[in-house]
Order: sequence, then structure tokens, then C-alpha cells
Amino acid sequence: MSQSNNDTSSGEEIDIEHLTHEPSVVIEALPNLPTQLRKLLKRETELHLRIDELMDEIANLEAITGTSVAHEPGPEVENDARWEEFEAPDWCIPIKANVLTFDWDELANECQFDVILMDPPWQLATHAPTRGVAIAYQQLPDVCIEELPIAKLQQNGFLFIWVINNKYAKVFDMMKKWGYTYVDDITWVKQTVNRRMAKGHGFYLQHAKETCLVGKKGIDPPGTRYSISSDVIFSERRGQSQKPEELYEMIEELVPDGKYLEIFGRKNNLRDYWVTIGNEL
Repeated sequence: MSQSNNDTSSGEEIDIEHLTHEPSVVIEALPNLPTQLRKLLKRETELHLRIDELMDEIANLEAITGTSVAHEPGPEVENDARWEEFEAPDWCIPIKANVLTFDWDELANECQFDVILMDPPWQLATHAPTRGVAIAYQQLPDVCIEELPIAKLQQNGFLFIWVINNKYAKVFDMMKKWGYTYVDDITWVKQTVNRRMAKGHGFYLQHAKETCLVGKKGIDPPGTRYSISSDVIFSERRGQSQKPEELYEMIEELVPDGKYLEIFGRKNNLRDYWVTIGNEL
């Protein structure tokens, strides 16, 4: 498929597939491209190169972590590994995909979401950050998360994003870039099977909670309810990276019968009437 470019002086035709996949080839082949389009294609080329560099860095970090972190499988890892017993909910919409290369434009054209939930695989500060706790998922640099086209997926609605301690400022910057205003936060106090506080690892203090920041964009989705639930969840810690079911229930109470999207989802977070996208589904 091709499209005529009326702004070029020679009347060349621009191959859309080349524009999508080989911007550097188009720049060289069509010297009369409009300046703005040339800049965009150059920027896309730079981003592709940067992503390749970051993917190499991630692979190196993963290799370092895998060889330097001693770990004995615990209950979370064992539970996470028993996928032969797993059955997906009947009405969930799982999409197994790499979020860095997924066609977000096509999804945005098909559906605008009332609520977007994200649990990014934040890159920790050091090469051996876990001090004996294994990382069972790939981490992503902030720039990869920041470049996700969240703004395209939602004209009006709420963004829920899980954050670790040293990423608060970064998430506020991301919200601003994507067009959101911070409106609330939710604290998950982790508990053991005996209902005791499940203390985890931390540099100065032992962490027994996780925080989900809430942003809002545009107007409230139709049917939004107010003053619901509580901003504190007391819930048992379950599988690796598995977030409490109470959060999903809270979201569905906030925006009943809404259109829900989870990014960086895992099998253990699949839920009826949610679109879930992740590379571990």
C-alpha cells in the first residue's frame, strides 16, 4: 500500500511499510521528504537503536543477577510454577505480547479504556538489588516504560500504577507526560497466611506494603461512583508479583461495567471482562 506525498517536489510515492519498519531507508531514498516527517523518521530510528541497546543491557543484567543471586525456591515460586493447574477465566481477554513492540495504535483505534492498570517491572538500583531474593521477571529501564503510548489508549478515565519506593518521583513525571493528574493512592498491607504482617526486604526498613498511585485524565467515565471502599487493602501475599484481588474489585466498583486494561499482566492476574497484555501470559 502506498500514499502520495503532496508536500514533495518530485511527487514520489511513500511506501507505508517502509515508513513503519525501515525509516532510515525512507530518509535516504526520498530526499524531498517534508522536514517534520524527516525529523519524525530520524527520531524513530534513534528510538529503535536505543531500545536495542537497552534490551542488550537488560540481558546482561539478567545474566548477572542469575549468576550472583543465591536462591532457594520458596512458596511463592512454587505456586507460580504450577501453571499446569491453571485455568483462565472464561471471559478474560489475554494478549501475550511484548509491550515494547505491541501494536498499541490498533488497540487504541478499537477501544478507549475507562481504567488502565499497570504493574511495571521496575529496574532496581543495583545489579544485585535483592540481597538473596530472586527476581523471576525481566526488568525494564524507566525510558522503556515512559515511552509506552498510554495517552492514546484513554481519552477520559483513571490510571492505576504500582510503584516501588525509589520510583515515586518518576511516576509523577510519567503521569504528567501522559496527561494525568495525581488524585489518590492505595496502600496494600501484605499479610501472611496467619494474618500477620508479611515483612519483606528493604535497605533501611523492612517493607511490608506496596503502593498504587492513581491518576485521572479528562472527565470521569460514565457511571463513576464516589467515596467507595478504602484506600488501604489488608490482604494475603500470594504468588510472585501477584497483586491483591481487592484492587480489581475496587476498580470495578469505582467504574461499574467499564472497559478495563491491564498492562504487564501475568496469568495469575487474569480477570473476567479485562483485557490483559503481557509477555508472560
